[in-house]
Amino acid sequence: MVHAVLQQAVAGFYADLVTRPTGRAVRENIERDLPPGSVAVMDFSGVGCLDYSCADEIVAKLVRDKVKVLLLRGLTDAHREAIEPVLAGAGLAVLCERADGALEGLGASEPTPALLDELVERRLAANPNQVDIGKKLALLEDADAALFLASGMGATALAHLAVLRPGDHLLASEWIYGGVHRLFREEFGKLGIEVSFVNPTQQRTWKRAMRKTTRAVFLETPTNPLLRVIDLEPVATLCKAEGLALIVDSTFASPVNFRPLEHGADLVIHSATKYLNGHTDVIAGAVAGTDQVVDEVRRLMQVWGQAIDPFAAWLIDRGMRTLTVRVRRQNEIGLAVAEWCAKQDAISKVHYPGLPSHPDHEAAKRILGGFGGMLGIELKGGVRAAERFLKGLTIAAHAPSLGGVETLVSEPRLTSHASLTAEQRAQAGIPDGFLRFSLGLEDPDDLIADFAQALARH
Repeated sequence: MVHAVLQQAVAGFYADLVTRPTGRAVRENIERDLPPGSVAVMDFSGVGCLDYSCADEIVAKLVRDKVKVLLLRGLTDAHREAIEPVLAGAGLAVLCERADGALEGLGASEPTPALLDELVERRLAANPNQVDIGKKLALLEDADAALFLASGMGATALAHLAVLRPGDHLLASEWIYGGVHRLFREEFGKLGIEVSFVNPTQQRTWKRAMRKTTRAVFLETPTNPLLRVIDLEPVATLCKAEGLALIVDSTFASPVNFRPLEHGADLVIHSATKYLNGHTDVIAGAVAGTDQVVDEVRRLMQVWGQAIDPFAAWLIDRGMRTLTVRVRRQNEIGLAVAEWCAKQDAISKVHYPGLPSHPDHEAAKRILGGFGGMLGIELKGGVRAAERFLKGLTIAAHAPSLGGVETLVSEPRLTSHASLTAEQRAQAGIPDGFLRFSLGLEDPDDLIADFAQALARH
């Protein structure tokens, strides 16, 4: 049997055909039928693993170089799993050399005209890990489609740009993440999009603030960091009557505790860094909604460079497998810690929707599937008291972020709402001395003991 082998040089070009066993007549026939550069060999011996994005690059290069015959050596089952789906429709005659030297066919030999476009799409917006977690989130949110992006802010920006155009007006809740407030306040105007902010609990203000150019409404629920719970249904009814898109950031709730689409929202946003991942080792965002809007977000993702990498998507998939058990446990711990905090003299106020003292307690009982693992407290003594408390922590960590398996405590004045002035924070109900807790999966008695000894420094 003749093995036609094209050796690839270090410089990246292909050398002349050689044959084994050699023979002038055989060589001439092969060279006539397969001109130089049309056959390639790839040796996977010693290669430990091959991911889908790497396989995409390999096949894209072969197609661009007009390779017709591909010989694979040292191929393991793991290599096959990564490269075989990518070879389908590549237009290559693929031969796999077994350990005994025999050849077997692999992949399809009929060319697919749009293969390069498909590979680019897979590389930038649809690697298999990303597609898989998108399908899972769509099922969790009861959405037509969902897409993961490189950050929560990226998801928020592109979700809005998917439904807004220059000259449009966006109506936003004034109780939103500080980074999003800054995005709306400082950047959207440069794109020709006007933004107005309203108190989300006063239903009449939504209608009064609407303009002829209003195209969308945005809000968070539960809010960061006051944990206010917004009843979506009246807002959704108004949006449908006016033909507006309702966009909701549901990061604090996760799909376990709240699914906005079931309450009339058109688009849901998550910072997947938080509860969806749950292990504080990924930065990502997600958007879920109709096929049409998610497709537009996907197009913008490619343009703005917000694609998530395959390993980050794999980590999120790992996290989503335990989402329900994590969030339900954090619901329990959140309530236990909030009830303890409410009894402490050093704490002037506790913000937690599971407490009867919370202004939205009745709405939360009706709307949410659980009260969550986030809570806020206001310490008597302001900034100095907060600093002493944070220095005294031994189990919980003084750090930003939230939604992970470990307990984190942060000061919104230095993190989520650092872009606001002290006056703006006070007006928003976030005075100096305010601390935000993201409760993890530690034993609640251990956490309470830690908080008690830190409060003793007050």
